[in-house]
Amino acid sequence: METITDLIDKIYAGTFPEATFARLLADIATAREAIKLPRKAHWDEQDVVLITYADQFREADKPTLSTFSRFYQQHLQSTFPLVHLLPFFPWSSDDGFSVIDYHQVDPLCGDWQDIARLHQETRLMFDFVCNHMSAHSAWFSHFLAQDPGWDDFFISMPPATDLSAVTRPRTSPLLTPFKMADGETRFIWTTFSADQIDLNFANPEVLLRMVNVLLDYLKRGADYVRLDAVGYMWKTPGTRCIHLEKTHQLVKLFRAIADQVAPGTVIITETNVPHQDNISYLGNGHDEAQMVYQFSLPPLVLHAIHTGSARALRQWASALDLSSNDTTFFNFLASHDGIGLNPARGILSEVEIVALVRDLALEGALVSYKNNPDGTTSPYEINVTYLDALNREDDDDATRLKRFLLAHAILLVFPGVPAIYIQSILGGRNHYDGVRAAGHNRAINRQKYDLQQIEGDLAGGNWLRQQVYTRLGQLIQLRRRQPAFHPDNPMTLYESENAVLVLRRHQPESGDGLLCVFNLSGRSVETQLPVAHTLQDVVSGEKIDGTQPVKLDAWQFMWLR
Repeated sequence: METITDLIDKIYAGTFPEATFARLLADIATAREAIKLPRKAHWDEQDVVLITYADQFREADKPTLSTFSRFYQQHLQSTFPLVHLLPFFPWSSDDGFSVIDYHQVDPLCGDWQDIARLHQETRLMFDFVCNHMSAHSAWFSHFLAQDPGWDDFFISMPPATDLSAVTRPRTSPLLTPFKMADGETRFIWTTFSADQIDLNFANPEVLLRMVNVLLDYLKRGADYVRLDAVGYMWKTPGTRCIHLEKTHQLVKLFRAIADQVAPGTVIITETNVPHQDNISYLGNGHDEAQMVYQFSLPPLVLHAIHTGSARALRQWASALDLSSNDTTFFNFLASHDGIGLNPARGILSEVEIVALVRDLALEGALVSYKNNPDGTTSPYEINVTYLDALNREDDDDATRLKRFLLAHAILLVFPGVPAIYIQSILGGRNHYDGVRAAGHNRAINRQKYDLQQIEGDLAGGNWLRQQVYTRLGQLIQLRRRQPAFHPDNPMTLYESENAVLVLRRHQPESGDGLLCVFNLSGRSVETQLPVAHTLQDVVSGEKIDGTQPVKLDAWQFMWLR
């Protein structure tokens, strides 16, 4: 692995000031001395992550982190040993991803003591929103005021600059005009929105301050650190300004620093892009991120159940590279964002993607678009809860439950660490009132709950919500008891009829494993298993004669020992 010194030299080509580098090394040494709590050395089959907002549950006049902690201990702790708290810092837009102050807790949520108390009950994952920060931040105010030392913290460009090659994840303008203290109007780089100002990592002072943000999170106990929108960090006009070599070197630098000050910390990159670009952030398997978000999984599982065909999912899964035990996938189906479509491109045809988007839109999903270099737009993500994405508006709740559990049974057996979004474990439905109130599509899957109401629903006041919470929770707990599902264990895919997905996870040392069979269709199917002995379904307890074709009902799955 390259040293911190080597990486600084590569990124800044000998221009990094010696005094700034000395401060960087001193900050790292101080953090290493301050961090006493050990991290878990590696991942295993017990690791399942809950993704949630810190203000997910509300009680009058109480910090939301305090309310969440009680809800977690009563309802979720036995299921999830690790909690990803989405940004809990003061923010101005995008439900937290436009950070005003990286070093403070939003007063609505509580304070750092509330984070520390929660950390006593669970391991924690923090968001490091490293590409951009709020236009309402003190940093940007210093920049606009033209205070000494702040001039190059953000990226100014003449509006006539040819930026047509830049990859655009949104339809909003790339450059946003702001008035400076001297009356000049400057056009500032804003990849995601006018309120999310991209940081200029070419400035060593920016790197120093952002490393201090990372060190602060490590000192505060972050076991996993998610690098948000990391692919856009370095900008070079005339290029795509995504996945540039210096961006990869910055990720390697963050990894090297975390390894030095808090060994066992897991760095996770969030890059909602095609699969090959996504996995490039695993580096050589030892020097960059330990995990990448498995962005292709959500649209491919959705497509498989929507069409009743395992073809695309099986073909893609068969090619997954699982060669390094030092890296793995962060697997998920739903998140605070929509279901990204770029990660399905190159796996599904554009005709298949457009058909999926059209069919879901007819059933109530919303669609967000991105700009293309040729001036056209393409669907970028489907905005919908995963429960509603899998189902038609006129389905009964029993059908909804079957499809939903099937999708998550697939998620839970894939190699990697699975993560479940809070809306999924709570059986969340499309929140159209939230979209109208917030004015953006992603609010459809970001509903917040009154504590008393949600606890009443889980106690039986809402049948579908109660069943999803109970049945999915039981399935996750069952998964955590299966050594075959250790993230490092290999996966074998088997050929079968189109509607059926058959895969095996096993322990290389003992050979013990589980044969996992999924009927993706709404009809009964028979399939011949690739074994010829008696098996037991660990989900239902049913005995299966492997010498005979096995029958699966619509949307049924089995985990067979």
